[in-house]
Amino acid sequence: MERFTISLDKALAREFDDLIAARGYSNRSEAVRDLIRGAIASDSQNDPPSGHCVAALSYVFNHHERELAERLTGMQHDHHDLTVAAMHSHLDHENCLETVILKGRAAQVRQFAGALIAERGVRHGQLNLIALQAEHHHAHDDQGEEHVHYRPAR
Repeated sequence: MERFTISLDKALAREFDDLIAARGYSNRSEAVRDLIRGAIASDSQNDPPSGHCVAALSYVFNHHERELAERLTGMQHDHHDLTVAAMHSHLDHENCLETVILKGRAAQVRQFAGALIAERGVRHGQLNLIALQAEHHHAHDDQGEEHVHYRPAR
């Protein structure tokens, strides 16, 4: 058995203890093991599509968290090739909801979304990914430069 330590704020720990009691776990360790097993099973059932995709990445963060808003914006700028648009909404005096529209190769989109969600202070991150398929290649301009149109995969 391997041990590791996690830190939770008091409110989250209290909510977790309530969940443990409601589900009948005898201790936190067994509850954490089940949560991890569930996340692994869910992830394997939702294998990312290959090829291109569009995605909506939504997350909540505390804008008072030291330099977090700047780090998140910086990450989006660093991945400007994937980032199509972002919407920012103030939920209360501390928390913001941000939704970022992404487009690109599915593996790169998932990797970027995972890195953004993993930033300290980001909570409730969720990625909704839609696979795309190439529709056709053609040129729009007089120079004959071809490009690809994508549409949602069936």
